[in-house]
Amino acid sequence: MYVGTLSFDLLLGDVHSLKEKRSVVRPIVAELQRKYAVSAAEVEHMDLHRRAVVGLAMVSGDAGHLSDVLDRCERLVAGRPEVELLSVGRRIHGDDD
Repeated sequence: MYVGTLSFDLLLGDVHSLKEKRSVVRPIVAELQRKYAVSAAEVEHMDLHRRAVVGLAMVSGDAGHLSDVLDRCERLVAGRPEVELLSVGRRIHGDDD
């Protein structure tokens, strides 16, 4: 069994309130969940309107499949024009950890 996690540190574009922030972050989280069957949520900077950290996790029996899905998730977030991807943290835990 393998568990993979990603964390995306995001800088949001022209956002001036927490309500506008939600309208940018929620669709990203929903698309990750819908397209890739991962668990995802905003996990940090809840009180800042131009920053967000989105975390996601996935469990798989195959390390190759897990890595492929995490790569796709990263490309999806990096390709969103309304956010700037500042950094990505990735961890994969296996049976031998």
